Amino acid sequence: MIGSFQFKNLMKTAFRSILKNRMRSFLTSLGIIIGVAAVIVMVGIGEGAQKQIQDELASLGTDVMMVFPGASRFGGVSRGAGSWSPFTLSEVEKIREKATALRALSPVVRAGGQVIGGGKNWSTSTYGVDPEYFVARNWDVALGEIFSTRDVINRKKVAILGKTVADELYPSGNPIGERIRIRNVPFVVIGVLKPKGQSSMGQDQDDIIIAPTNTVMYRLQGHPRIDFLIASARSSAEVDAAQEQLRNILREMRKLQDEDADNFNIRTQADLVETAAETARMLTLLLASIAGVSLVVGGIGIMNIMLVSVTERTREIGIRLSIGARSVDVLTQFVTEAVVLSLIGGAIGIALSFAAAFFVNRLSSLEMIINPGTVVLVCFVCVGVGVFFGWYPARKAASLNPVEALRYE
Repeated sequence: MIGSFQFKNLMKTAFRSILKNRMRSFLTSLGIIIGVAAVIVMVGIGEGAQKQIQDELASLGTDVMMVFPGASRFGGVSRGAGSWSPFTLSEVEKIREKATALRALSPVVRAGGQVIGGGKNWSTSTYGVDPEYFVARNWDVALGEIFSTRDVINRKKVAILGKTVADELYPSGNPIGERIRIRNVPFVVIGVLKPKGQSSMGQDQDDIIIAPTNTVMYRLQGHPRIDFLIASARSSAEVDAAQEQLRNILREMRKLQDEDADNFNIRTQADLVETAAETARMLTLLLASIAGVSLVVGGIGIMNIMLVSVTERTREIGIRLSIGARSVDVLTQFVTEAVVLSLIGGAIGIALSFAAAFFVNRLSSLEMIINPGTVVLVCFVCVGVGVFFGWYPARKAASLNPVEALRYE
């Protein structure tokens, strides 16, 4: 066991040796510095991405489901997702009658195009939906009101603006009651949605206009095509049951036999977010692994410089061994120097990663979270790198013959 006094002497000797050649020591630990900073930054960005995904799941609701038309096949060749016959309004009504596990269900009709209002123009997407859409998405208005089912039936030309669209067209005023033109069709603004922020895929959820389903379908699209359905279960615990019930209803309505594959796809919000989260985890692991190569390079640098140090201090080692020092004392000294050098590089790398986190969180839309557990793990890795790569030079120093070492020029 190493006593406290002996430990202090080892540390003093190690720091004296490192500080004797400051520039060489810094360049040696540069690989460790870069590796530690890169690993912590990559893991921190990955942690931040996963937190953003979890926050998005909470904002969208864990009980949300989306139903898309499936892929049709012609001559054994798939025509791609959504190529099967789209949903119809009559199917939506039948689902509402039969799906007792659903809290809300709405068709979604998409139409892009230029929007003119407030003396400005903006290119965005217009979604045609039923009032139940706002229940399914757990989305309310910050200003104004939501249109009614009667407005949907009467194809009323009213619109609700997302926060981004409202800020672009009316940056300094209240857009309620103002007239806008979507694809040259006039609409009256009746509401502004509460902000949702960016999705896990980096898409601005507030860059949107929402209008009644039939209005978008017949006045903007020009044909009765529903792009997909959005629904929500009565509770998060009933999502699986609601998904299965919805599947059975659709198969029955479309007269699919037991051996027939579904010609639609039902995706829960949890499925979509889990896919994004898994992608983020894999990307983080890949980037952290690549950054970890710098730690290996840094360790090789430590080994090289320690071998040089052993050569330079051969006579010193010979003197120590000749006056009674044991081989294990020399071994411990050189391993300690390697570990201290690695830890110094690690400490600088950790400081750089905290600085990077400060600037990333302040200057970008990304969120970087530094987990204390990651910092502790990196410290242990630095110790391991120092021991592993410092062992061979230390062993070489400890095995020197005192007589030959004293003769060394």
